[in-house]
Amino acid sequence: MKVPSQNPRRNDGSALLMVMLMGGIGVAILAAAMSWTASTASLTERNLRYQEAVYAAEAATEKVLSAMVNDYSRLGLSVLQANMGLYPLRIPTPEEDPCWAGFDFEGTGIGGVPMLVEQSTPWVVTNLQSQYRGLSGRAATFRIRARAANLAHPSRVAAAVEQEVQFALVPIFQFTIFYNLDLEINPGATMTIGGRVHGNQNIYCSPASSLTFLNDVTASGTIFLNKHPDDPLIRSRGPVVFQGRADSGVMSLNIPIGVPNDPNAVRAIVEPPPPGEPLTSELAKERFYNKADLLLVLRDSGVEIRGGPMTQAQAVSLPWNAVTNFVSTNASFTDLRENKTVRAVEIDVGKFATWSTAATNPIRLALGRPISSVYVADLRTFPSSQLPAVRLVNGATLPSSGLTVATPNPLYILGHYNAPAAYRGTTNTTQTRPAAIIADAITILSPNWNDSKSAQSINNRIAADTTVNAAFMAGIVPTRPGAYSGGVENFPRFLENWSQKTLTYNGSMIVLYPSRMATNVWPGTGTVYNAPNRNWHFDLNFLNPDKLPPLCPSVRAVIRGRWQVLAASQ
Repeated sequence: MKVPSQNPRRNDGSALLMVMLMGGIGVAILAAAMSWTASTASLTERNLRYQEAVYAAEAATEKVLSAMVNDYSRLGLSVLQANMGLYPLRIPTPEEDPCWAGFDFEGTGIGGVPMLVEQSTPWVVTNLQSQYRGLSGRAATFRIRARAANLAHPSRVAAAVEQEVQFALVPIFQFTIFYNLDLEINPGATMTIGGRVHGNQNIYCSPASSLTFLNDVTASGTIFLNKHPDDPLIRSRGPVVFQGRADSGVMSLNIPIGVPNDPNAVRAIVEPPPPGEPLTSELAKERFYNKADLLLVLRDSGVEIRGGPMTQAQAVSLPWNAVTNFVSTNASFTDLRENKTVRAVEIDVGKFATWSTAATNPIRLALGRPISSVYVADLRTFPSSQLPAVRLVNGATLPSSGLTVATPNPLYILGHYNAPAAYRGTTNTTQTRPAAIIADAITILSPNWNDSKSAQSINNRIAADTTVNAAFMAGIVPTRPGAYSGGVENFPRFLENWSQKTLTYNGSMIVLYPSRMATNVWPGTGTVYNAPNRNWHFDLNFLNPDKLPPLCPSVRAVIRGRWQVLAASQ
């Protein structure tokens, strides 16, 4: 049997051809993979450099915004607008950090988007944005745009960033609670807070029962769910509920006085101006002495009764007998918290309302409208055992245009205030007048108060249900080692036994400065007073600009809006 012969050369050639073919395919795949890897690496490198350019452009906008915020919050709108041509020059520099030498912020080379700073909307009363939604103010929107080219990439990859920022003046009485000091709220009874709450420093919440915030809470410092570290009181801690946002680290909201917003500096707005202070200064524009329709200032040298220096009645002066129908200086009683005899300039608000609207009133004639604001200051010299103060009586009905009373002295309210009889004890403020009380400290005396019993035991100082409808701006005695401030729950002061009695309050509580005259620490309850049932609410009228109290101060706010990355050539 024959076996067929095999051709080894033919088989070797096929194998070689197959090897060469596979090798070629492998080389092609390798080349493609290397090309893809190189392309991917290049693309990744470009993306990284692009992100660096985005961050650099954002840093440029932030540097400009920082300068604008500083100018606006400290020096005001006039300085902000005067520097509009300078802000685009404030690009990051290598002197600040060597990394900025790697970027071109001038818009040269590619595209051409220079630094741009412009006002994009006019100043109008409008709704505010972002974390201050629900509030309104006089505001304008500014646009800030920057472009950065990354010099570390051969093609100088570039990016552009744009921010829109709202600069606003916000009426301060739109806040339910606003503190320029540490804000403490540690109520013993259940408390619910409606409306906006803001603190320019820290906020401390440590209720003995429960505390609920129905709206947003903001702090320039930190919101703590515990007591102030210097608060000596030991209390059980109940729940704190935030039904809105609770944001720490927000921008400070400042009264525009031309200097840093230190509480002791802000106190100047309730003080008389020093001789020679120009009315054009930022601080002068905020002083209630300058803005009030009527000045009533008592000095050792005499009495000053005239129109405020910044009003149409500035040239009108009146004799003492022109106001004695509603002003007296012989009220005297004991304040057991201060352990002093109060010597009060007493104003009968009902009689003042009649006088202020009289057609023959020289100040009303000069103003061309009813008088709606009064600045009262007792600057006479008194012995250390006496406390000069202001007391408002017969204030259930205010002038139809509203009334703001401001004083650097402590102020006492006797009886119902701005409280129509049919709506006392309720949150219905539809028939009230715009009202504010601004003082060193505010004490509420019920209709049962009797001056002759003011130094007697608490059992002889029994309060009655009382309704007060007004914004309050006053000082406090801050917490210090061994002494609690009393917190928001004791911001209005009391000198009676309010057990089983109710204080109905509709308004806004503002603390901008420490008290300088009524400076004894919070005494606790049981001797000086017992706390009322607190029927306290924010007055929703204050969200309407037409219903804000006369001379309502505003704070400067800077509110971030839209932020976007633009095409570098845009």
